[in-house]
Amino acid sequence: MAEPFRSSDEYDEQAHQLYNEARYDAALALLRDGLTRYPHSVELHVGLGYAQLAREEYAWARAAFDTALSLDDEHEDALAGLGETRLVLGQLEGALRAFQRLIDLDFADDHELMLQVGRALFREGFFVEARRFFELCREHHPASAEVAASLGYTAHRLGMDPDAFYWLRRALELEPEYPEPRIYLANILYDRGEIPAALLHFARVNPDDHFDDLGVWRTIELLKSARNAADTDPEIRPWLARLAELGRDADAEDLLLAEIESLQPDGSSRDPNQLELFGTLMREVPGMQKRPAVSSGAHVIETLNGMTLRGSWDELVVHLQTIEGAWADGTLDEFMHVFARRGMTETGVKIPVGNSEAFLRGAAAAGVIRILQ
Repeated sequence: MAEPFRSSDEYDEQAHQLYNEARYDAALALLRDGLTRYPHSVELHVGLGYAQLAREEYAWARAAFDTALSLDDEHEDALAGLGETRLVLGQLEGALRAFQRLIDLDFADDHELMLQVGRALFREGFFVEARRFFELCREHHPASAEVAASLGYTAHRLGMDPDAFYWLRRALELEPEYPEPRIYLANILYDRGEIPAALLHFARVNPDDHFDDLGVWRTIELLKSARNAADTDPEIRPWLARLAELGRDADAEDLLLAEIESLQPDGSSRDPNQLELFGTLMREVPGMQKRPAVSSGAHVIETLNGMTLRGSWDELVVHLQTIEGAWADGTLDEFMHVFARRGMTETGVKIPVGNSEAFLRGAAAAGVIRILQ
């Protein structure tokens, strides 16, 4: 029986489906077959490049993207793929030129494309450059939980914990059931020694949301300590079952080794590279929202729900009390005390309540707000 005729688009669609299923060998074979019939198909060359990139065949991937760009020098996916491949090959300047070309071609508002670039830079350790693209993406997609989470991961890697707190909590404000930023936040808090706050967040994540065992170990440890529970406790069993699914037997020696591996030579905590935070950090981008100038002497803050407030320190506390709603009828002092207790519970950071400026600066340190000016 004769093989059914396929158009180049059908080859591309079927290969894309195989790629999404992580069947890279099959996708590669299909794309090569398609290119024997349609050698000038830009999309098939681009697909070939991404399949080879996934198989870590970097030289071949670069050649495929180069071929695609020789056919269409403004193809956005080819430019992004070429930049990503050059990054892996250690060619930072060439990668940044390819990524900048996307901006020059007005693709800065492409949510998926910008996240792809930012995540590629993040994975290779170029956090400052990654932040630029995440900020750019945010400018066009301020309500994206993925962008907010990516800004949180990047801020943490840059040592900017208040910003990390804010962006991770902003992501959870936008999407409360988003597990990756909550797990990341819980691990940051654990490493800072903020155990009650860490448990608060670990306990809100299901075992199946973990794809690395470190967070599971820590959840078990914290639950046992807080609940005085044993391995047979119904609350502990699902977590032990998840450890088994991840291929590890739950014993004290493994837990000790995991904690030792998370330490720097000087005894301080290492950034959690081994965490499951980056299962979704594969391909995309953000940006910083431009704001109008404010009058001299005024301050600007941004709340977790993305609202921008302007005024003196005292005025800002009044505005914040108004939008919080639950304490709108109480005094400012009552509002600040309740707000500070909530921040302490969620991040372990003590928020002073002596005056408006100290309160707002403390709230920013806890990631409850951002001070923009």
